[in-house]
Amino acid sequence: MPPNTHETVLAERRGPVLLLTLNRPERLNAWNDELEERYFALLDDAEADPGVRAIVVTGAGRGFCGGADLDALQEVSTAGEVGPVERARPRTFPLTVRKPMIAAINGAAAGLGLVEALYCDIRFSTPDAKLTTAFARRGLIAEYGIAWLLPRLVGTSRALDLLLSGRIVKGEEAWALGLVDRVVEPDALLDAAVGYATELAAYCSPTSMSVIKRQVMRALDTDFATAVTEADDLMVASFNQPDAAEGVTSYLEKRPPEFRPLDPR
Repeated sequence: MPPNTHETVLAERRGPVLLLTLNRPERLNAWNDELEERYFALLDDAEADPGVRAIVVTGAGRGFCGGADLDALQEVSTAGEVGPVERARPRTFPLTVRKPMIAAINGAAAGLGLVEALYCDIRFSTPDAKLTTAFARRGLIAEYGIAWLLPRLVGTSRALDLLLSGRIVKGEEAWALGLVDRVVEPDALLDAAVGYATELAAYCSPTSMSVIKRQVMRALDTDFATAVTEADDLMVASFNQPDAAEGVTSYLEKRPPEFRPLDPR
């Protein structure tokens, strides 16, 4: 069944890969509550679907996501004193998704749009995609955890450069900084991202990838000895799971592995 093109986020299956497209091209896919609700619901569905092994996120039209919808932002900024916003789920929800998430940055990724790309595990970009934190140029601060994420990707001084200046970096510089992982020409971007996701789906254990994602996030806030101790415990547990036997057997038999899907949450 073709996707409903009127939805704020489109969902399309490409084999074991779920392709999610932010779909407000007339507003550079600006983020609003409706888009967030739809996006999070689709991520929930992907978590629950054993046939989905990886997720690719991109934008419709000429941009990935231009940031928060400025109309909504203007309403907030002119409403007087503003208190904390209550949400059904934290905006950092994508970081809790157990399956690999790959951002295919096809154009502008600004402010919250850049943060959403950073919430993905791997980032592919076109050479001319424009990435910017933008917050300081809007009278805002480093929002949604980017002050924690960015230094861990590019280092403290480079993160401060990007956050304080709000300057635009294009794909090639973003790759040199470590902000993105691949730079691909526009006409090949989506195929490259989906191809990478498909390879993960074909050859990597969903359980292993889920555990590794959790290990990496935890290790960012622990010392080396703690990370090693946790890894030792997890290694013993993994030896008692069917995927370990299947990984070795399939390699010796020179065939693709048949790993189990993730257990439901």
